[in-house]
Amino acid sequence: MRTALETTFAEVDAWFDKPPPLRAQRPSTGGWTVDEVLEHITLTSHFLLIVIRNSTRKARRRAAAGAVIAAGESDLELLEPIAQRGSFSWSRPEHMVPTGKPASAEVRQRMREQLQEGLDLLDSLAHGEGSLFHVRMSVHDSGKLDVYQWLYFLAQHARRHIAQMEENEREGMDLGSTR
Repeated sequence: MRTALETTFAEVDAWFDKPPPLRAQRPSTGGWTVDEVLEHITLTSHFLLIVIRNSTRKARRRAAAGAVIAAGESDLELLEPIAQRGSFSWSRPEHMVPTGKPASAEVRQRMREQLQEGLDLLDSLAHGEGSLFHVRMSVHDSGKLDVYQWLYFLAQHARRHIAQMEENEREGMDLGSTR
């Protein structure tokens, strides 16, 4: 889990170092620019982390009360489709649509803070406590997910958008070669 979070968010972070004209280029489909995708990742992560933070607190409370932690690991495979663009349709809520208002440096700092919070929450669940609390996830009919699955969803959501940014970059390269 830690590796999934660190690796994915390191890949996302590298997009902030891409040239500003590439990050600002709108795809021919009218979709989001790279900068808008990066902002969307932070908006979505913000709301996912609210659920993860509250669920972590409740899972730890259950562990402290003596709840038995089941053997085994969380089923992360069920969330693999989240990372694949086009694997399902989902309309994001309005509050997760980028505004284009925050500066790139602000978005990057927010994303780094979100990653650190996710890692800190994961560390606080080092003995399996995250399996003690489940919350329903409506995206892709995922059902009730434990805290570890929610953290993995956070990484998978960002991974999904890496593919989108790569598509934007490829289109930009194609346009550059035809000019």
